[in-house]
Amino acid sequence: MVRIEVDHGLCVGNAMCVATAPGVFAHNEDRQSTVVDAGGDPESLVLEAAANCPVSAIRVVDAGTGRTLFPPGPMAEG
Repeated sequence: MVRIEVDHGLCVGNAMCVATAPGVFAHNEDRQSTVVDAGGDPESLVLEAAANCPVSAIRVVDAGTGRTLFPPGPMAEG
């Protein structure tokens, strides 16, 4: 299982994540993406949605280990 965070300070509501993983993401009343069900789509689609976010507003973390799965980088290693 993954934990998904959307930074509403960055999100511009272009809905790429909603289109990619509609079981996980939806727009809130401010037309920003929000997580409606972290397990609503396969992890591969969640990671694709995060990678396609044009403003990098999505962070995906392994809920069991706390390891950052996206975005890649130094924090993803540990």
